[in-house]
Amino acid sequence: MTRPFTRRELLLGAAGMTAAAVCPPLFAAPVRKLQVHVGYTGITWMNDQIEQAVDSVSSLRFYGFETFGDVLSKWKARGGLAPVLKAKNLPLISGYCTVNLTDASRKEEQLAKAKEWCGLIKECGGRIFVVGPNPVKRDTYDFGASKSGIVSMLNELAKTVEQEGLTPVLHQHTGTCIESRDETYAVLEAVDTRHLKFGPDVGQLTKGGQDAVKVVKDFLPIVQHMHLKDFDGNDDHLLGYCPLGRGKVDVPAILKLMDGRKISGMVMVELDNDFKNPSSTPSAALAKQSRDYLKSIGVGFRG
Repeated sequence: MTRPFTRRELLLGAAGMTAAAVCPPLFAAPVRKLQVHVGYTGITWMNDQIEQAVDSVSSLRFYGFETFGDVLSKWKARGGLAPVLKAKNLPLISGYCTVNLTDASRKEEQLAKAKEWCGLIKECGGRIFVVGPNPVKRDTYDFGASKSGIVSMLNELAKTVEQEGLTPVLHQHTGTCIESRDETYAVLEAVDTRHLKFGPDVGQLTKGGQDAVKVVKDFLPIVQHMHLKDFDGNDDHLLGYCPLGRGKVDVPAILKLMDGRKISGMVMVELDNDFKNPSSTPSAALAKQSRDYLKSIGVGFRG
């Protein structure tokens, strides 16, 4: 027969359990460092605030920067953006370039414009041409009727960009001719992915009702660039987006997929700002919130 515990033994046991409950381990397991470099896009700032954007992104120790092809074009007359980036030791990784994919009559004009953008991206040391599809009136848009023309244009555009020494990546976007899950899959399954790669925007995917993790996983072999964005649908000032870690996007799962992969581009944090109704939080502070969250889950930054 087992003897009963004495009152002293019971009290000592209870004290031990209480101490274990309130005292954390002396040596908490460190967060595993993710093998992924993260940059930031300039969209959180107005286009005429590009110098402030570069300064903030550099100060927050992101690995790279992305801006619009049109911004690079405007800076050409001022000697180019390269000196601004160099002064802050911040490399340009990519340029986001909207290309008309649905109007065949504009093909030559659009390809010529793409070559110009390629030159400007390369002048700043960039290596990624982000293909932004053209906006359409979604309520009357017929993707089925447009698909073959879109695929043909993308194939020709991709080869043109490659010949200029850059990697072209398709970026699906709400309000454009490639928005929905079905449109994204249909295009990526039809284009020549030996030339055209994928640069998904996980926040846009989520806003459109798609499972961003699944889309990235399904096309992971051709994901060569990414816009890492979060979405909660709450803040009109930020078009429903939010700093990383506060919305519906499973950011850790996305980064786990990208962990250790060598890609042509970079994972670029992005947060839209509605400049007709801008956020009262300064753009640099919004970027810092995402940076701090990424640090907390094991993403490293420049020393």
